[in-house]
Amino acid sequence: MWLLPALSRLSAFATRSYYRSSLAGAEVPRSGPVLLVANHPNSLIDPAMVATAARRPVRFLAKSSLFGHPAVGWLVRGAGAIPVYRQQDNPAEMRRNMEMFRAVHSALAEGAAIAIFPEGISHSGPSVTALKTGAARIALGAASLHGSPFPIIPIGLVVRDKGTFRSAALAIVGAPVPWDDMAVAGIESGAAVRTLTARIDVALRAVTVNLDQWEDAPLVECAEAIHAAELGVARDDLTRHERVRDTARILEILRHSGDPRWEPLAADVRSHYRALDRLGLRPYDLGEAPRVRAALGWTLRTLPLLAALASGIAAVGIAIFWIPYRLTNVVTHIGRPSEDTVSTYKVLGGGLIFLLWMLLLALLIGLLVGTGWGILAAVVLPVLAFATLAITERWSDAWSDIRRFFLLRRSDDLLRELRDTQRALALRLEEVRENSPPLPLLGAARPGIGKPG
Repeated sequence: MWLLPALSRLSAFATRSYYRSSLAGAEVPRSGPVLLVANHPNSLIDPAMVATAARRPVRFLAKSSLFGHPAVGWLVRGAGAIPVYRQQDNPAEMRRNMEMFRAVHSALAEGAAIAIFPEGISHSGPSVTALKTGAARIALGAASLHGSPFPIIPIGLVVRDKGTFRSAALAIVGAPVPWDDMAVAGIESGAAVRTLTARIDVALRAVTVNLDQWEDAPLVECAEAIHAAELGVARDDLTRHERVRDTARILEILRHSGDPRWEPLAADVRSHYRALDRLGLRPYDLGEAPRVRAALGWTLRTLPLLAALASGIAAVGIAIFWIPYRLTNVVTHIGRPSEDTVSTYKVLGGGLIFLLWMLLLALLIGLLVGTGWGILAAVVLPVLAFATLAITERWSDAWSDIRRFFLLRRSDDLLRELRDTQRALALRLEEVRENSPPLPLLGAARPGIGKPG
């Protein structure tokens, strides 16, 4: 378990390098036994996001086949993962799951944080799938052996486009699952196992967005953005998640109840979304010209001072790292990963490719110019890589703001029409929210907002 003490920090480095990641919600207890339960949309990136959210060493349950995998076996073993023997892997080894339960119970007794993905498999579905009973059995077994319950914490992993470099990703730490009333029931109680599994399911759905189909994602996100832009609600990550989650659930309720309101409203929201998308605008751009002007002001103030330096650094960085960047995509394509393993290929494969590339360049510089220059290159190249990423992203955002600024200034009639349409849509959405059947209660009280991830 040589990797376990540094797992949280290394995971944060990996996920924040690949995604624009953030953290919201409550905080995982920093000490003492805790069972973390998370949804599983993204293969080996999910453990990294959970470890980042936990901010403490976490031992994961992992399918036994990963331990002998030539590419990731060293990582799984080094992180102190505990093997789970699945029927689809080798039915004859399922009896060894008693070893798994003993190892987990022992680790919890020692005050460890254990993480499990109760769905059982990584998947690309639009919703949390039916949960296995393993998490409930682990909790009930450990509590009966050691005499007291411990926190079961749900962690929701929400990634906008999980296979895309620098896509937005959010880890949400939810409120603990209530289970003190059944902690002494023991693993032999089938009713307790089923009830606790159902409570874990409710807690996980409270920190995830669950859709009927992926095609609903743009509709739900645009509806939330329209409503928030026009009614001035908070835009922190946790509030936005809760509103997107509730919008998805309202859509599901209306659709399956046969309510006639949702179809014309959905069609109008989609039409408005397409109109904005063609212009490169977002719902809150229509009412926030001051924010765009402020961004333009920052750009114009800093442009004369930083343009030459930043452009020079970015140009050098792009030239140096273009080959490993393209090579990462080629290797990923050759590997033919499934949708939920693309990011794993890119993070692990890309990380190795970039590391070898920088070592090769440092070695060449050392041979051609001198050992001292080679050592200096080995230190400077990683800094250059991240500086290039930061500069290119900042300039991309700034130029997008400039484009929106000039668009908002010159298309008065069109924008006035879009604003009127958006305001009317927001009022219709508010009416639907207020008059829809009550939403089923999800989870416990809303957790406080954690520190930024």
